[in-house]
Amino acid sequence: MNTDNISKLTASFNSIVQRVPDADIEFWYARELMPLLGYDRWENFSKVIHKASIACEGAGGNVANHFRGVTKMVEIGSGAERSIDDIMLTRYACYLIAQNGDSRKEAIAFAQTYFAIQTRKQELIEERIRLQDRLQARQKLTESETELSRNIYERGVDERGFGRIRSMGDAALFGGRATAQMKDQLGMPSNRPLADFLPTVTIAAKNLATEITNHNAQQKDLKGEQSIASEHVQNNSSVRNMLGERGIKPETLPREEDIRKLERRVKSAEKRLIKGSELPQKKGKKG
Repeated sequence: MNTDNISKLTASFNSIVQRVPDADIEFWYARELMPLLGYDRWENFSKVIHKASIACEGAGGNVANHFRGVTKMVEIGSGAERSIDDIMLTRYACYLIAQNGDSRKEAIAFAQTYFAIQTRKQELIEERIRLQDRLQARQKLTESETELSRNIYERGVDERGFGRIRSMGDAALFGGRATAQMKDQLGMPSNRPLADFLPTVTIAAKNLATEITNHNAQQKDLKGEQSIASEHVQNNSSVRNMLGERGIKPETLPREEDIRKLERRVKSAEKRLIKGSELPQKKGKKG
């Protein structure tokens, strides 16, 4: 996107911003925002708004305080007017809409930055992105290890055997350091999973090796602890060699912040920011 387009889009978004009287809260009308985001039909745009409202609820926000339905009068020609439904959107709501919109649209890609930077402090954005990367990698590893546990149980290996296989794989990945040794080196609690304190690249490496073990255990019909352990060690060694070719030694990387603690802190900060952008409560009820 060139500088001229950025300037034009910035001016367009700024031109339709509204403010709640007697409150320092910005909002946008959905029907005015719709064409700026590259949507021609309200039916299509309302689907994006619906997805965004679900995301708002999932993040702990009060949907009604960020997506507020209103009725407006619009001119239809010759001085006549008719009422249409519209939605007041907070900056946070607009951010979620941009996140759930068609990213192939240039305006959507711009809006993701336009609303995000002004909704949150830059530090929180960066931390959230980092958290999402680690969480996704951690979830994939959990799923692949669960599948491995199930696979090897069906092939004659019990829970203790699974622990030994995983530790041998870690030793191959971390240059001879087994799981318990890596926990000691990182100074982390012995009762917590090692991956909760590893950087994203190492979590992804462990997942790749585990996925290959799962695949080959089935394709080669491996049975028993010894054959599966040998397979897992080979796969972790191969992944280690690949990382080494790129100058990465997993055992030398510093520990990351506890992923559970990081997740709690980011969620708490997000809730405060979401709360700060809410529309004022309605006064009274119509009836």
